[in-house]
Amino acid sequence: MATVLEHFRDGGWGMFPTLLFGLLLMVVAIRYAGRPEKRFVPLLVTLNLLTLASGALGCVSGVIVTAHAFEAASPPLPSSIPFLGVGESLNNVAFALLFVVVGAMAVSLGAWKIAQGHDAEIIRAR
Repeated sequence: MATVLEHFRDGGWGMFPTLLFGLLLMVVAIRYAGRPEKRFVPLLVTLNLLTLASGALGCVSGVIVTAHAFEAASPPLPSSIPFLGVGESLNNVAFALLFVVVGAMAVSLGAWKIAQGHDAEIIRAR
């Protein structure tokens, strides 16, 4: 079984922007969960999209590298090799989805607080 660091390494350079945007998403989502304010919603939406987009970009670039390596290989490689490259590239998408799911859970907590009226003091302060 591969470790988290092996998955990160296998994902390649695309893991770094995914990590950056994912960590920013976590910070804002946890802040929103603790004290939900409307001003954080656009930032949460944007960070979710950036995290998913960076994971998808990392995956696509990994598939491109795999395709070029497979095409340039001499002698011809077994046909199963591209699937290994695609599998490694999918680490980017999995990493992004992990951040998005955890972020969504934190945002859901903030939304639940709003629904329960826990932010009445925030609304009155405005």
